Amino acid sequence: MKHAPDLHHRHSIRLKDYDYAQPGAYFVTVCTRDRECLLGEIADGELRLNPFGVAVRDEWLRTAELRERVDLDVFVVMPNHLHGIVMITQGRGVWPYAPTETLRSPSHTVGAIVRGFKSASAKRINEMRNTPRMPVWQRNYYEHVIRNEAELNAIRQHIHGNQATWSSDENCHV
Repeated sequence: MKHAPDLHHRHSIRLKDYDYAQPGAYFVTVCTRDRECLLGEIADGELRLNPFGVAVRDEWLRTAELRERVDLDVFVVMPNHLHGIVMITQGRGVWPYAPTETLRSPSHTVGAIVRGFKSASAKRINEMRNTPRMPVWQRNYYEHVIRNEAELNAIRQHIHGNQATWSSDENCHV
């Protein structure tokens, strides 16, 4: 079925005409499908990842290993979502395309980074639970372009404090 804006009522939260492959800091949140607490639990105020949550953490860390222009800042895997800060840099090596290339490789955009992470982590989870191609993640993701150091520090605090606010999260109780 083709996307019909008048029927689906979807609108993009992306900044119009913004190049999401340019160097910068980006805050992303990826939620499990139906916000299912699939990745672990908070017990006695402590985050306890299950094997699915560990796989998600490991795949998130692999993101920077696989992409030379990506560094990861703080992140947290919660029972039903991941918050993280992605830093797109100038790169550790030489740009692999000719300087006259007018199209950018999509593998360096925030969207491609998140898609790659979601795909790899879903594949691992589905292998573990023997559910091929079963959706793990909610469609799309939330992202925010971090504009300055104060904003970066505030988002870091939010990520670090996410575990402490879990009990009041309206989406965590099934």
